[in-house]
Amino acid sequence: MLLGEVDLPAGTWFPWHEHPVHQLVWSARGVVAVKAGDAGWVLPPTRALWIPAGVRHRTGALGRAALRGIYADPALSPVSWPVPRMVVVRPLLRELLEYLTGDSVAPAARVRAEAVAFDLLEPWDVAPIVVPSPADPRARDVETAVLANPADPRSLAEFGRAVGAAERTLARIFVRECRMPFGTWRTQVRLRASLPLLAQGAPLEGVAHRVGYSSASAFVAAFRRAVGVTPGAYFAG
Repeated sequence: MLLGEVDLPAGTWFPWHEHPVHQLVWSARGVVAVKAGDAGWVLPPTRALWIPAGVRHRTGALGRAALRGIYADPALSPVSWPVPRMVVVRPLLRELLEYLTGDSVAPAARVRAEAVAFDLLEPWDVAPIVVPSPADPRARDVETAVLANPADPRSLAEFGRAVGAAERTLARIFVRECRMPFGTWRTQVRLRASLPLLAQGAPLEGVAHRVGYSSASAFVAAFRRAVGVTPGAYFAG
């Protein structure tokens, strides 16, 4: 297990890349985001993301963050999850990761600490937020509008009139190219837009309105249905 440490200014993103080794993305301070394919995660210090070797991804800082990159040789790693998985970072694992980051750890002590750290990798089964992009130019125009303003209340028929396509045509395009109905796709956009706001501690009611929900309870219900937990549980310590 090798570790790297880097301080990231707010808004910094690494380019898309992949590793020949497994990676555990974790921020000791601040909040980071990870994208892999169409899926995305936001990670406060109480969460980390296991990224298997060979998975193309990019990592960025939502605010100033102390990013830790923990890497494991697949041939030596007892963990072999085939897809990215969120991990709970409880106090003991946090202390171990901080300890392993130090340069003065003796080789034998490092091996023992790494074995405990692997044992403490507790997967947290929440669904990632997935926002595929359509290829059809008319649907891409709709995408641009919704990404710019997730709270845009227009129906698919209204969007269709704006981009020159029938409602049914757009509906078929989203199902075919995004593998989900437009309503589900827009919900994913709204939830993804909410994550940075929640991570920064914005009030729940304000977040709900900013991403298109009439109330905090409606937003929490949509978040739970899509992700599997409430926003409070997602960011819990």
